[in-house]
Amino acid sequence: MNGILPNKLNLEIVTPTQLLFNGEVNEVTVPGIDGYLGILPGHAPLFSQLQIGVISYQKNDEETYLFCNGGFLEVLKDRVSVLADRATTADQIDVEQARRCQQQAEEVLKNLSEGIDFDEVNLNWHEAEVQLEVVAKTNRS
Repeated sequence: MNGILPNKLNLEIVTPTQLLFNGEVNEVTVPGIDGYLGILPGHAPLFSQLQIGVISYQKNDEETYLFCNGGFLEVLKDRVSVLADRATTADQIDVEQARRCQQQAEEVLKNLSEGIDFDEVNLNWHEAEVQLEVVAKTNRS
């Protein structure tokens, strides 16, 4: 290698049911288990678990945002593979349903009683919050 880093990398984002994206990008950001990871061309090899959060990638001057609900990330010399448990684009998110889920979770959390699984309710709230964040970032409300 001549010491010059590449300016693009190949990104593939897949779920068990669909291929969401496959192409060259300038950079990728994913919700790693310990926080967000920014990946640029020439990044060192890496394998990480993903958590609920926003996947974003920049292709030329356009930024794209997706909802991610866990999975795995593999970074190789010139390729990034996102194997998401569940991921959706902003236009696949039902905004009203996400708002309802968030409101229902908030009501349950306000009136928490015995027998309610706090972690599950909190997870549902967080998932809805991230879905709404993806929609907001893509200016679709």
